[in-house]
Amino acid sequence: MTPTLIFICFAAFTVLLFIISFITSRKAKNESYFIGERKSSWPIVAYGMIGASLSGVTFISIPGDVYNSSFSYMMVVFGYILGYAAIATILLPVYYKLKLTTIYTYLKQRFGNVSYRTGASFFIISKLMGAAGRLFLVVFVLQKFIFDAWNIPFWITATLFVLLIMLYTFKGGIKTIIWTDTLQTTFMIVSLIVCFISIMKSMDYTLPEMFHNVFESKYSKMIFTDWHSRLHYLKQFFGGAFIAVTMTGLDQDMMQKNLSCRNLKSAQKNVMLMSSSLIPVNFLFLILGCALYIYADAHGITVQPGQTDQLFPSIMLNYFGGFAGIVFLIGLISAAYSSGDGALTALTTSFCIDFLDFEGKRKNLSENEKKKIRMMVHCTFAFIMIILILFFEKLNNASIITTIFMIAGYTYGPLLGLFALGLFSKVQLKDKYVPIVAIVAPILCYFLNRLFPFGFALIIVNGALTTIGLLLIKK
Repeated sequence: MTPTLIFICFAAFTVLLFIISFITSRKAKNESYFIGERKSSWPIVAYGMIGASLSGVTFISIPGDVYNSSFSYMMVVFGYILGYAAIATILLPVYYKLKLTTIYTYLKQRFGNVSYRTGASFFIISKLMGAAGRLFLVVFVLQKFIFDAWNIPFWITATLFVLLIMLYTFKGGIKTIIWTDTLQTTFMIVSLIVCFISIMKSMDYTLPEMFHNVFESKYSKMIFTDWHSRLHYLKQFFGGAFIAVTMTGLDQDMMQKNLSCRNLKSAQKNVMLMSSSLIPVNFLFLILGCALYIYADAHGITVQPGQTDQLFPSIMLNYFGGFAGIVFLIGLISAAYSSGDGALTALTTSFCIDFLDFEGKRKNLSENEKKKIRMMVHCTFAFIMIILILFFEKLNNASIITTIFMIAGYTYGPLLGLFALGLFSKVQLKDKYVPIVAIVAPILCYFLNRLFPFGFALIIVNGALTTIGLLLIKK
């Protein structure tokens, strides 16, 4: 595929998103931006959240990571189901009962203002890093296959991409994202299926033959029993459960979409439908990854261990092109936009509510005054995201999925400890000491992880250390 054709696909899809943004953001207010006026249809939210959960990490990094982790990621996905059940039955009822706009307001009511700001701060740090890492994946591919050919620097590509996301979410916020996520999910799933069929046909395999070769390959091992390995199935399973609880249930980005539903029952249906859909979709991504490596082995394509994220785009754009290449590219762009738009909206919402106090001290500001402040915050977070994408460019030495889950393990652990203690005990804390515990626990976790690799279970250890630390400062 030529850089010009790739750019045309990118531009056409972007224009489509802006059309949706224009339609959905008409007469939008601040409440529309934050919680969609609590009028979202749960089947639409559930379908769109599949794409938001997948993002650029699943689309590129999980197929590539088959080289390092085989099919062990499926144990993480099975753990997700347990985690999502906890979200639907424990967290959502609390959020709806308290009629929250941001979920961290719960910590204010339970422990105090310092705990509240600590929780919101850890979310902002984690979401900025995670969203920047996911966006980096796609910006890197666009840079390599389009903008390098035109001698355009990486920083300009990153800036352009984030500015486009900023513009189409600028006014409508969550009300717009509910519908753009639906479009993006559709293109990601279609792209997955088309790419798999293209590989299968290029190797003259029937569908049964393709599946036979996948499951007989060295990449298809799912259960690892070496306790010292980060891929041990129990570490993967329970790590997945707690990742779902933290990166969805304690994440303003994902919960903001749930809170836009009409009522608790609708939100619970949304979570359970979305979680059950993740099993077949993620399994297909792993099968695709295995098929990519079978194709690479058959055609003498060398894959460097530290550059597995580049396998999928390299094969689809260099060896296929045409229709398959275009479909892949649109799926990739969908994954990137889905990673960034919700994150930018959630970050803006959290800062406006949790730090600028739109529901407290600034409650009586006019709609226009709040809108001006919100837009300034929106633009500021977009700028920070650009800086972090450039930072990830310097760290591009391994599969980005490992980096993102490592960041989540350290930053969501304190949130897990705070919410667990709040929900399952009546303990009151010496509020002013909470930030110390929230900082010390991840540091201890880092040194323990160097002695004994926890893998995806890192977040459980971090949450446990935080809980122990919090109990030491109880009243």
